Amino acid sequence: MNDTLTPAQRSERMSRIRGVNTRPEMIVRRLIHKMGFRFRLHRKDLPGCPDLVFPRLHKVVFVHGCFWHRHSDPACRLARLPKSRLEFWLPKLEANQARDARNQTALTDAGWQVLVVWECELRDKEQLENKIREFLKEGA
Repeated sequence: MNDTLTPAQRSERMSRIRGVNTRPEMIVRRLIHKMGFRFRLHRKDLPGCPDLVFPRLHKVVFVHGCFWHRHSDPACRLARLPKSRLEFWLPKLEANQARDARNQTALTDAGWQVLVVWECELRDKEQLENKIREFLKEGA
């Protein structure tokens, strides 16, 4: 299946995709802030530049888009593959997944605890809040 957009249109559309301050990330940040936790953003000195860093707790949170980071939950409908240019997308998305695994391993090896919040988990705010609260408990 061919791309329905011209290369210029595709380039313009892809340039709109942000890496930081995304809608899912902002939702998680507001939720955690409302819960009373304070954090640092995007520490570049840590592997993978985590979205939220809790230095005192030695914990980090990544907010992953299900498509870009290949959420493997079969119930997730957001992690589907595109219909066109699979020869491009499949290696790219698999490389993203491998990079995420390397970064998480490097963080845990350095003594950090890691939580990944998936975009599809934002639908159930109560369950998400419980998951985050449990992760951010001191001593947990």
